[in-house]
Amino acid sequence: MTPERTADEPAKDHSGSSRRSTSSRTGSDSGHDLRLLVRAAAMYHLDGLTQADIARRLGVSRPTAGRLIARARAQGLVQVTVSAPPHLASSIHTDLEREMEQAFGLDEVLVMDEVADGTGTGTAALGRAGASILMRRIQPDDTFGFTWGPEQIAVADAMRGSASCSRVVQMDGSMTSVDYATGLDHTLMRFSECLGAQPVRLIAPLYVDAGTVEALQRDSLISQSLDAAREAQLVLYGVGSASTSTTLFEGAFIDSVVLDELLSLGAVGEIGGRFYDIHGVAVQSSLVERTVSVSLEALRDCPTSILISGGPHRQEAVLGALRGGYATIVVTDSATARWLVSQEKGEQ
Repeated sequence: MTPERTADEPAKDHSGSSRRSTSSRTGSDSGHDLRLLVRAAAMYHLDGLTQADIARRLGVSRPTAGRLIARARAQGLVQVTVSAPPHLASSIHTDLEREMEQAFGLDEVLVMDEVADGTGTGTAALGRAGASILMRRIQPDDTFGFTWGPEQIAVADAMRGSASCSRVVQMDGSMTSVDYATGLDHTLMRFSECLGAQPVRLIAPLYVDAGTVEALQRDSLISQSLDAAREAQLVLYGVGSASTSTTLFEGAFIDSVVLDELLSLGAVGEIGGRFYDIHGVAVQSSLVERTVSVSLEALRDCPTSILISGGPHRQEAVLGALRGGYATIVVTDSATARWLVSQEKGEQ
C-alpha cells in the first residue's frame, strides 16, 4: 500500500525523484487544484467545518486542510461581505467606527445615527447607546465609577437588563454655593439599583481652597470614596467645554475670571472638573490644587473608560480627551466622529 500524499507534496516519478506539474512550476493551480481550494474554503467559511472535519472529508491531513484554506484566501477565492438589513444600513456606521478605533487606538466606538446636539432628544439617544455598551461591558466584581452630567443621567435612565457590579462610585465632587441640580443623587441611585451594587458617594464640593482639599483627603469617608474611584475597573464620563455653556459655569462652580484664565492656557475641555488642552495635556491653572475629583492620570490608567459625548459644542473637548488617552471606548454621533477622524488625520 502506498502512503497518502498530501496536496502540497510533490509527486515522484518511477525513479523516485521528485517532479512538479507544469501548473506548480508556473505558480498557477490546475482546475482540479482550484476545485479543492474552493471546496475547502466553502466548507470552512460557509459550512462552519473545522480544519479536522475538512481534512477528514477531503482525505487530506489537517495541516494540508489549513494550507488549502490559506491558499484560497491568498488567491482571492474568498470574499467576505457583511451587510446590514437595507432598512438599517443607513443608521449603522461600522466603517466610520473602525476608522475612529484605528485613528485613536480605541477598543470600541459606537457611532449613533441621531444628532448629539445638546437637546433632550440628542442626549437621550446618547444615553441609550451608552447604556448598551455599559451593560455589555460591566462585570459582577467591578467597581464602576462615573462623573456627573446630563449624558450620564441619560445612561442611567436607559439602563435595562440584568448586568451587575460590586460598587458604583461618584468620581467628582458636586456641591456648589448655589442651588444647582446636578442630577447626581438620581444617577447614583439609579445605577446602584439597576446593577445591584453598593453606592459610594463623594460628599464634597468640586472646588475649594487648596488647604481644604488636603483636609478633605485626610477625612476617612472622603478618602475611601476617592480610593474606590481610583480603583474602578470601568468608568463612564462625559466631557465639558471651556466656555460659558459648560455645566461648571452654569452651576457657578467656576466664574468668568477662572474661565478667562483657563482659555488663556489653552483649555478646551474638562473631565470631572479637571481641564486639558487640545492635545490632552492637563492645564496647570489655579484650579488644579483646588479640585476634589479623580485625576486625569488615574482615568488614563483605568482598564475600561467610556467617553459619551457629541455635537459641535463638544468636539474639541472630545478630541483633546482622545489625544490624552483618557478613553478606551467612545459613544458619539456620526458628524462628530467624522470631524474627529479628519482632525486626527490632518495632525498626522
